[in-house]
Amino acid sequence: MSRVTARRRTLRLSPSGEIQRPDTLAVEEPLEIRLGGRSLTVTMRTPGADVDLVHGFLLSENIIESAEDVVSARYCAGTDAEGRNTYNVLDVELRVPAPARPRNFLTTSSCGLCGKTALDEVKAHTRYPLPDDGPAVDPAVLAGMPETLRERQAVFDATGGLHAAGLFTADGTVLAVREDVGRHNTVDKVLGWALRENRIPASDLVLIVSGRASFELVQKAVMAGVPMLGAVSAPSSLAVDLAEESGLTLVGFLRGDTMNVYSGPHRVDRRSTARPAS
Repeated sequence: MSRVTARRRTLRLSPSGEIQRPDTLAVEEPLEIRLGGRSLTVTMRTPGADVDLVHGFLLSENIIESAEDVVSARYCAGTDAEGRNTYNVLDVELRVPAPARPRNFLTTSSCGLCGKTALDEVKAHTRYPLPDDGPAVDPAVLAGMPETLRERQAVFDATGGLHAAGLFTADGTVLAVREDVGRHNTVDKVLGWALRENRIPASDLVLIVSGRASFELVQKAVMAGVPMLGAVSAPSSLAVDLAEESGLTLVGFLRGDTMNVYSGPHRVDRRSTARPAS
């Protein structure tokens, strides 16, 4: 059986009647992340690209800054009721041990705090402040990125139940696409890939996500030095605030040939869409 999909029996109802049939579902399982044998956190994810996910998570939480900071990342023994390894515990050995830290990670630090506190914390922690310039992306090229992302969502085609994130060059070339039940995990997976490929800071890349743009996704982009984030759906108000504060270009409602640019419009090359003066 695939580790990313599972078959379950379902009762299908329609105006023409009902029928029982199997359905394909996206797998969701816990992944416990350990540092030096000590539990750091547990995230619910779709199995696959776990090493990328952990690298991206540690990067976005300011625990590592390069792939060289990780000595090893290996699955620990964890078994199910039948004695099989679940591959749901991954232990990371760092070159320099991470300092003791509370369990409220940066991704959840805004809980119970004001928006300004959350913005200031991200700005204070990022190792890769965004430059004023960056890739100038043609709107037509930008508009085509979600379709390219969608074409590479194989598990979504089978289940209809996964988010996706992709990293693109300014000319629209796709470098990496990852799927997961958690939208934050998809971003961690592609950023982890970039880290392991020595593409961080990703100052020449564009991050595209299949859903909405939350504060957490903008934070992850900023922490990785990604200058542009495009989302098929809407951003949140705090996501826009962080993008503006950090100098990130944030594009929402990226569907068809239209889009909303909420911050950093200088990275969207609008010469081809400019209307002639009347």
